[in-house]
Amino acid sequence: MKNIYKLFILILSVSTVGCTDLDEELYGRLSPDNYYQTEAEALSSVVGVYQKLASITNNGSAWRVSVMGADEFLVPARTNGGWYDGGIWVEYAEHNVTPNNIFNVRAWTELFGTIGAANAVIESLEASPNAENLTAMIAETKALRAYAYFYAMDFWGNVPLLTEARVDAQNLPTNTPRAEVYDFVVTELEAALAELPSINDVDRMSYYPRWSKETVNTALATIYLNAEVYTGTAALDKVLEHTNAVITSSAYSLEAQVVDCFLATNEENSTEIIASFSCDPNQNAGNNQFILYVNHALDKDKYDLPFTPAGGYSVFQEALDRYADGDERKDLIEYGPQTHLNGDPLLKEDGSQLVLTEIQDILAAENDEGYHLLKYAPQGVNWAGFNADNDFILFRYSDILLMKAEALFRQDAASTEALALVNEVRDRSSADPLLSLTLNDIEEERAREFIWEGHRRRDMIRFGSWFDGTWKFKTSTSPDWRGIYPIPGDQINANPNLKQNPNY
Repeated sequence: MKNIYKLFILILSVSTVGCTDLDEELYGRLSPDNYYQTEAEALSSVVGVYQKLASITNNGSAWRVSVMGADEFLVPARTNGGWYDGGIWVEYAEHNVTPNNIFNVRAWTELFGTIGAANAVIESLEASPNAENLTAMIAETKALRAYAYFYAMDFWGNVPLLTEARVDAQNLPTNTPRAEVYDFVVTELEAALAELPSINDVDRMSYYPRWSKETVNTALATIYLNAEVYTGTAALDKVLEHTNAVITSSAYSLEAQVVDCFLATNEENSTEIIASFSCDPNQNAGNNQFILYVNHALDKDKYDLPFTPAGGYSVFQEALDRYADGDERKDLIEYGPQTHLNGDPLLKEDGSQLVLTEIQDILAAENDEGYHLLKYAPQGVNWAGFNADNDFILFRYSDILLMKAEALFRQDAASTEALALVNEVRDRSSADPLLSLTLNDIEEERAREFIWEGHRRRDMIRFGSWFDGTWKFKTSTSPDWRGIYPIPGDQINANPNLKQNPNY
């Protein structure tokens, strides 16, 4: 959305904090008497909804909640005093999240803030005297709202379902059953397909990264793949319908390397990126701080960074061990002896080489413990202080291939097409081809391909490993009710009509 942001730096700003506070006064400024007379005015507000939904990818709490409890991501407190709030993170690592955990609270705020913003924009778009020319934009905004609701019902199960811009304080919302929220989400997204253009019918550069038919098809495939978790009934035929729609569009293909999808210089031209959220910190239009939060301090010299990284976000040993030597995706994880880009040893102040080792204590990790993932590459970045301009990636074409493979395999374990699709993804990263396929192979391949992209928690719940698996710092199995998180305590206190999830 760099192109859009250049047009609309001053966009709709919303301050929603939950389902019971939708800031009626602010939304009241967006009346049809003074706004949405033109398509450009309308788009400036839709950009604001995109910005808020970006919390599911952009290091916001919604993204953190999607990765923190899985076996790929942890943040230890450091013995040098860094990341001293490790106790907040450890609740996720141990599957002991409490209602008042600050990330749980903030994730709810972010997602329902997105929903509130979308409700306000939709209401004003539909009331605009120019509404008949804004049908595609209305569908676009409803699709964004639906995807925010997908995350909400994925995290918390039975959540309030609100489509109005204002909440009646005398009639506060109640929990809507998860299956009903699911039905709402897929109905809204299916309806959007009829209104949104195919990426083949627009100028790809100028439209980037607004949602197209192919984006919505990918969102629907993602949701249908998890249908049995949400409703008790699988929807594998729908997964195949929507993955095939993207494949037959011929609009996408795999990049030469995975890292190509995460370069600041490539997003608008990528053949693989189906959906992303734009960053341009030099124009006050979003920022990417992954390198700040992830990399070791000495990477300042290795990558000639204009700041010293904080070395917080780390990779589990179990995640590193998934990759065989020769798999190019393993090269994106910094582990063991570290070198400069020219191969010279990366030296610490005492003259010894930096060696990154496994974290031993999540509440007292040494500075050189922890492996670091170069999810967003520092090369080619236009920096604004410690803010990078790598766009945040939501959907990639490799996910289409692996979702189709999983749906085919679950229907027929002997599917040769499923095996071929998995090997197509593996071949891109020079991983040896599989000679046969199991569900565990598919789960592990998804874990390798989409590490830290927000899929792993959902995948582990769908495959069952979230509950029966153990790994370092999660030493016991988890009961089924841990498949959803507690509704934040502040929301329960503010709205007595809400019921807490079982056992919390």
